Amino acid sequence: MAEDATTCGGTAEFRAAYRAVIADWGVPVETLELTSPFGVTHVNACGPPDGDPLVLLHGGGATAASWYANAAPLSRTRRVYAVDRIGEAGLSARGERAIRTPADLLDWLDGTLDGLGAQRADLCGHSYGGWIALRYALRSPERVRRLMLLDPTQCFAGFSPRYLLHALPLLARPTARRARAFLAWETRGAAGGDAWLRLYGRAAEFPRGRTVTGGRPKRAELRAFDRPTLALFAADSRAHDSRRAAAAARRLLGDASVDVVPGLSHHGLPMVGAEEVNGRLVRFLASTAAAKRPVRGAPDRRTDKES
Repeated sequence: MAEDATTCGGTAEFRAAYRAVIADWGVPVETLELTSPFGVTHVNACGPPDGDPLVLLHGGGATAASWYANAAPLSRTRRVYAVDRIGEAGLSARGERAIRTPADLLDWLDGTLDGLGAQRADLCGHSYGGWIALRYALRSPERVRRLMLLDPTQCFAGFSPRYLLHALPLLARPTARRARAFLAWETRGAAGGDAWLRLYGRAAEFPRGRTVTGGRPKRAELRAFDRPTLALFAADSRAHDSRRAAAAARRLLGDASVDVVPGLSHHGLPMVGAEEVNGRLVRFLASTAAAKRPVRGAPDRRTDKES
């Protein structure tokens, strides 16, 4: 049986911190609770109900609330769904079936799209969320219209040993103080707003299961992938060598739009420099939609792979 959805969000302090960040979204936010064998998935939704679905997958150690600097501009033309993953910090609740493997994780995302009524959707993932988005798009390309990756980890390059060394104390004994210290080191002091920093600290102390991880996608899979893709890497990322990762993405993803954005760190993305990031995301969504739009009066001969 799934945990009671009213108690799955950790302590009262955590839930209050979460609501404070949601209040910064700048648009009306609707709460959805999707039930599956994995549990109850909490979703923050905004934008026109009839807009094309855009699913946002947050990074590890964060929550769906972390898209506070991006939701408003993205929701002007899209129905945005920011999802709390089951088993991590957030307002989702575990169910009878545990998420133990990458296949389970992708099955959960499959069921989440079903629960949203989205046969196909645009996917945008940051960091670990980017790894999940890419792995899902490779497994189920027919369900992904466009793919957007924000400094994705373990996709095109491995973690920096220095990054892992600095993360070790936080991984060994997570505390709010250690989480904020690690964040300050990686972002060089340029992290998100005060409300988000409080939530990030609370999230570090959130009871959670083992993080599901896996290897990098196979080169043959990446070369065969044909969904419109935007990959943005943070020039000042300490998580990995962003330029090396970007070069690999260009080499393996063919027609993907790939760039290294100056002045951004791994954990600062996507809220720091949000105007730049949001502009690139919005332009990508608009340009790829225009490229696929049939000429008025002409028959639409697109196949499912082209839509």
